[in-house]
Amino acid sequence: MPAVPVTVATAAQRDIPIQVQVIGNVESYASIPIKAQIAGELVRINFVEGQDVTKGELLFEIDRRPFEQALRQAEANINRDVAQEKQAEANLARDQAQAQNARAQAARYGKLASEGIVSKEQNEQMRTTSSSAEEAVRADQAAIESARAAEVADRAAVETAKLNLDYCEIRSPINGRTGSLQVKVGTLIKAQADTAMVTINQVSPTFVTFSVPEDQLAQIRRSMAQGPLEVEARVPNDASAPARGQLSFIDNTVDSTTGEIKLKAMFPNQERKLWPGQFVNVVLTVGKDANATVVPSEAIQTGQQGQYAFVVKQDHTVENRVVSIGRTIGRETVITKGIAPGETVVTDGQLRLIPGFKVEIVTGTVGGASQ
Repeated sequence: MPAVPVTVATAAQRDIPIQVQVIGNVESYASIPIKAQIAGELVRINFVEGQDVTKGELLFEIDRRPFEQALRQAEANINRDVAQEKQAEANLARDQAQAQNARAQAARYGKLASEGIVSKEQNEQMRTTSSSAEEAVRADQAAIESARAAEVADRAAVETAKLNLDYCEIRSPINGRTGSLQVKVGTLIKAQADTAMVTINQVSPTFVTFSVPEDQLAQIRRSMAQGPLEVEARVPNDASAPARGQLSFIDNTVDSTTGEIKLKAMFPNQERKLWPGQFVNVVLTVGKDANATVVPSEAIQTGQQGQYAFVVKQDHTVENRVVSIGRTIGRETVITKGIAPGETVVTDGQLRLIPGFKVEIVTGTVGGASQ
């Protein structure tokens, strides 16, 4: 019987990564809803929806005129308080001099009254005048304290007015990308409104969150103790290379309803492959199988006795070898039992083979198409 044409491959031995493959969700590194801290009319918007903005970039401008007027009023109040304080200090100096003179007069009249030179009524009148002068001094001191307190309050009002003027310009707190605008020029803006004017998402770097079965947790923690763990994220239907990042977070609780634990990986995302809200295919590498035996996945067949492969012997005949397989990485499958490194396996043409048949090794696909 003529030899059967087949294509073959050699079983290889190498380190194979231990990977966990799940579905993940992209989250922005930071998501900031932009709200006004003061109320007023929106007079200018300095960006367009979907624009990239940098930290400190001017986004919105609110009408400054009411707040400029409030600042001028507060500054005028300070000048008034300073003038009142100076007036009170002048009154104090005058009343202290008058009080000192009244005390001296009261003391002199008291001595004269004891000698019977002046009447008791005159003495009492002078003592009353002295007491009134003392009260005037205390009133002047209180007026000074009041003016100083008013000045402190009005200086605080000036600082508040200056702060409100700063709040008229709303700037971006982060580098990111703007979302949909919720306001237009001319809108009367409320302070700390329920709805944000716009939301800025930082997409570079970004996070991908995903969950793995709890029985993987121990190995993940052991591997993290030895160094950062690599994570790949591939967008469905995207043939380009996957985005690469590192595992950055393990949740502190296993979800008792699903038996899974939440993980999070950070990606530089400089090329903007990942977008907040996307679902992506995540591959977490948690270690490696050292010196594992691998063959092309197309060499593995399924029969009544389980999975098997055709092995080409030295005399170019084939035998049916039952195998035990492990994980599949890309287009290769790990063989845990049944095939040794260096053995030759058939990758195409198996449908025409039975054990003991001679084979002719060819390149490409058998008959011009895979069988």
